[in-house]
Amino acid sequence: MGGILLNLPLEDIKILDLSRIYAGPAGSMILGDLGANVIRIESPKGTDSMRDWSPFVEGESTYYLSANRNKSSVTINLKSETGRLLFLDLVKSADVVLENYKTGTLDRLGIGYETLTQQNPKIILCSVTGYGQTGPFSNEPGFDPVIQAISGLMDVTGSAEGDPTRVGVPVVDIYSSLYAAISILTALRVRDKGGEGQHIDISLLDVQISSLANIASSYLMSGYISKRLGNQHNNVVPYQVFQCSDRPMMIAVGNDKQFNKFCEVLNRPEWLSDDKFRFNSSRVENRDELTEQIQPIFLTKSADEWFQILSTNGIPSGPVNNIEQAFKHPQVKARKMVEEVPHPTLGKVKLVRNPIRFSNIPMTIRKHPPLLGEHTVSFLQEELKLDMNEIERLQSEGVI
Repeated sequence: MGGILLNLPLEDIKILDLSRIYAGPAGSMILGDLGANVIRIESPKGTDSMRDWSPFVEGESTYYLSANRNKSSVTINLKSETGRLLFLDLVKSADVVLENYKTGTLDRLGIGYETLTQQNPKIILCSVTGYGQTGPFSNEPGFDPVIQAISGLMDVTGSAEGDPTRVGVPVVDIYSSLYAAISILTALRVRDKGGEGQHIDISLLDVQISSLANIASSYLMSGYISKRLGNQHNNVVPYQVFQCSDRPMMIAVGNDKQFNKFCEVLNRPEWLSDDKFRFNSSRVENRDELTEQIQPIFLTKSADEWFQILSTNGIPSGPVNNIEQAFKHPQVKARKMVEEVPHPTLGKVKLVRNPIRFSNIPMTIRKHPPLLGEHTVSFLQEELKLDMNEIERLQSEGVI
């Protein structure tokens, strides 16, 4: 067996990150976790509105902190000709440029893909936009909740009697960040096997349409349009939340074998001989009747008591936790999902770590989320060999 690697797998990869808000920054953060040298390129006045989103801790946005570990920050005014040329100089030694401006913005700034390839034929440009680089909506701005609405996700989320509901976290941005990271790794692999760089086109709408998963397949193959069922599953029963004596609990009886055990645990053997409940297909058709019979039983015990009973019998279940309860969960603590890292203005900050566990690669938070322009001077000195006179001149001109 090999030992722990001293070098991270992407430590020789340099990424110029022009992205803002969440989908782009979260994607570059994943690559930074894997060792890539990720440099956030921002305006000297700050272009990432996420820095302005509450809540704040001593002036620092906790939203911004959530998506920017393991990065550096350099400020360059890309709207100035000097700043544009400075950025293009950096592209010469970069591997990846990541951006999530509206389609066409990079071309208007004079740093579009064709211009980048003139500086570096092997450069990989990853563009993450609401609707992609082509199509009638390609020039429209697209944010996570808007894409949740347009993609149909909101229409299948929420209670049957209520309004369509946005998912509580920006899932479209999160999914898109994963696809961005995967596609960049793939493009790097292709390049390393002798290929050139390329332009990657990630659309939030494409990502969410693909993430409709079984709901998409149900419609495409049978014409069935899934409905809002609250915390119930369209295709599996019982697979939903039940109220216990103290708080709600999620039950996920995934197949008929588990349902047999479920009936045994609840002391309801008669359900197994009832044609309305014996098989999942019939339970789906008679979900309301079965739910009405199950719910009173769960009210007789606490969620923790039911968890112990169901867990012992191999039935997936878990109490509905709030965020504080989730972070205090013994499994979350055992997996050390929270790391405390030094921060120049906050002393120390607690951040959620990358969930990947390699047997031979250390996955740690090496860098705090950077302050605006925190590394501008040192980076320009190291990368472009600029002296302090040149740097001070650029500062006085508002370029950096």
